[in-house]
Amino acid sequence: MAGRDWVLVGAPNARDLGGLPAADGRRVRARRLIRTAALGRLSDDDLPVLGQLAPACVVDLRHETEQAVAPPDRLVGQPRVVHLPVYDPAHPVFTYVSAVLLGHDLGAYDELAREGMPAAMAAIYRWFVTGESARAGFGAAVRLAADGANLPLLFHCSAGKDRTGWLSVVLLTALGVDEAAIRADYLRHNELTESLREVLLAGMTRQRPDLDPAIAGPLLGVRPEYLDAAYDEVRRVHGSFGAYLRDGLGVTDGTVAALRANLLE
Repeated sequence: MAGRDWVLVGAPNARDLGGLPAADGRRVRARRLIRTAALGRLSDDDLPVLGQLAPACVVDLRHETEQAVAPPDRLVGQPRVVHLPVYDPAHPVFTYVSAVLLGHDLGAYDELAREGMPAAMAAIYRWFVTGESARAGFGAAVRLAADGANLPLLFHCSAGKDRTGWLSVVLLTALGVDEAAIRADYLRHNELTESLREVLLAGMTRQRPDLDPAIAGPLLGVRPEYLDAAYDEVRRVHGSFGAYLRDGLGVTDGTVAALRANLLE
C-alpha cells in the first residue's frame, strides 16, 4: 500500500492529505496527515489498511454526547487517542442540527428553519473561527501535528466533513498549500460519499415522512459557501489567516516551522 493508494470502506471519505503542493515548491508528505469520519463503522477488511497506515495519534473532535451514541472507534495497535471536543451543546444551531439528525421536534427552531439549513451550516463554520472550544481544539490539534512523535496523525469528527474539513484547512494553510487545492480537497467529500448520502437521506425520510429533504440534504454534504463563511469570519475578526493562526489559535511561528519541517518534503 503506497502513497495515497488505500480505501476505508467504513469511512468512505477518508483520505491522505499527502502529495498536495505546499510552501517553497515542496509537497505534503504522504501518509502523515490522514482525515476520516469516525472509525466505529470500519469493516474487518478495513482494519489491516488502518494497521498499515499506523497512526501514532488519533484526534477525535467529537463531544462526549456524540461518542455516547456512536459505535466505539475501531483502532489497530495502541495509538495515542486525544479527545479535543469542538462542540457547543448550548449553541442553538448545534441543537437544531442535532434535532434534525435525531428526529426530534423542530417546533422550537422556526426561525432557523426559515433561514434554511445552508444558513445554519454557514453559522457553524463562522463559529469554528470564534467559538471557544473550536479555537482551543483546533489550536491543540495543530500543535499535536507539529510534534513528530504524533505522526502519522489521524483526525476525525463524526461525519468527517465539517470540523475535520476545517482542521484540514487550518493545517494545509499553515503548510503553505494554496486555497484552490485546499478547496478541492474539502469538496471531495461530496464525490466520495455520493451514494452514501443518497442512502442516508432515503433512510431519514423513510423514518420521518414529514422531513423535507431540502432541510436534511444540505446537512449531509459540503458546499463552497460553508467554507466561504469561515474564511470571511477569519478576515472579519483577524484580518488574515496568519493572524488567525497566531491570535485565534495560539499557533506560534515556531509551531508553523515545526509543522513544515515534519510534514513537507
